[in-house]
Amino acid sequence: MKRPSVALVHDWLDAPGGGEAVLASLLALFPGAPVFTLVDFLSDAERQLLAAATVHTSWLQVMPAAKRWFRYAAAAFPSIIEGLDASAYEVIISDCHAVAKGVRKRPGQLHVCYCHSPARFAWAMASTYRDRAAAGSALREAIVRRAQARFRRWDVEASHGVDCFIANSQHIAQAVRSCYGRTAAVIYPPVDVDRFASVGQGQRNGYVTVSRLVAYKRIDVLVEAFRAMPQRRLLVIGDGPEARLLARDVPRNVTFAGRLDDEQMARALGEARGFVFAAHEDFGIATVEAQAAGTPVLAYRMGGSSETVNDVGSPRPTGVLFDEQSPAAVIDAIARFERATIRADDCRANAARFATSRFRSELAAYLEALFGRVDRGSAKEAG
Repeated sequence: MKRPSVALVHDWLDAPGGGEAVLASLLALFPGAPVFTLVDFLSDAERQLLAAATVHTSWLQVMPAAKRWFRYAAAAFPSIIEGLDASAYEVIISDCHAVAKGVRKRPGQLHVCYCHSPARFAWAMASTYRDRAAAGSALREAIVRRAQARFRRWDVEASHGVDCFIANSQHIAQAVRSCYGRTAAVIYPPVDVDRFASVGQGQRNGYVTVSRLVAYKRIDVLVEAFRAMPQRRLLVIGDGPEARLLARDVPRNVTFAGRLDDEQMARALGEARGFVFAAHEDFGIATVEAQAAGTPVLAYRMGGSSETVNDVGSPRPTGVLFDEQSPAAVIDAIARFERATIRADDCRANAARFATSRFRSELAAYLEALFGRVDRGSAKEAG
C-alpha cells in the first residue's frame, strides 16, 4: 500500500508541552510532513523537538509583538485557521485543543483529528474563562458569553470536516461524544518516561507541581492549601499568563521557580515527596512524569487523572485522588497520603504504560489500518 502524503496541523507553537510532544511523534512517523499552525514562537532550543520540519504560519506571525497578545485574538482564530492551505496533501492530521481541526479540506482529502480537548474556553471551562474575562462587568460578561456561543457553533460545524477522531483519554472521548456527537478511538499521548529513570534515588522532601500558569490549572488552590500548612513546602515549576497574579501574595513556604530545563525539572520531581495537581486535566502528562520519577501523585479526580493515577485502596497505589478543587480537599489528600504506603517502583511501573514508544506503535497501527480502509473506500468514522 502506497503511503499517502500528509500535512500536520497544530493550533499554535509558543511553548513545549503535551501537544508539542504529540506533534513531535507525528513528525517521527511522517518525516518531512509540513506543519501548519497559527503562530510559531518556539526558541531555537525548543525547536529541536520538531527536528527539521517546515512550518507554515498565518498572518498573525508577522504582526508586531504578536507573541505577547496573539491569544487575545481568539475570536479571529476560526477564520485564520480556515485560511491555511493544506489542500496539496492527501491526508490532514490535526492535533487539536482549540481550532486546528477547523482547517479547510478539499473533496477527497482524509482528515484525522487527535483531540486533546474540545476548546476549554468555550466548552468544559466556559464559566471559568468568562468570569476571568468579565472581571465583574455585566457588559463584558454578555460580550464574552456571545463570543463563546458563536465559537461553539463554529466548532461543531468544524467537527463535521473531521473523518476520524482520536481522543487522548476516555475522558476526552466522552467530551467528543458530548460536544460533537462523534465517536473517538482512545490512544493515550506520549510521555518521555525514560528521562526520569535516573532520578529519585535519594531523600525526598517537600511537594512539587509542574504546570503552565493559566487559570484552569488552579495553582491558586494549591497555594492556599500550603498557606494553611506552613510546615510543608511547595515548589511550583512553570510559567504563564497567571504568573504575576499568583506572585502577589505568596506564603513563605511556597516557591515559584519559573520554567526549568528538562534536567532540572526531572531532578526536582525525583527529590519531591509528592506531586500535587488540582487541575481538571484532559490527560495530565505532568502526573505521569512525576510517577516516572517514582513520585506519588495527589490529584483532582476529575478528568484524565482518574485514568493515570492508581488511588489509595487499589492493589498497587500510585497516589491519592481528591474530589474537590479546594484547599480543604488538598489538605485532606496530603493527610491521607502521609498515612499511606506508596512504593516508587509501583509509580514507575504505572508510568511505563504511557511511554513514547507505545504511543507511536499504537498510532502507527491505527493509521495504517485507516489508510487501508481509505484504499477500500470506507474510512469515515473509523474510530
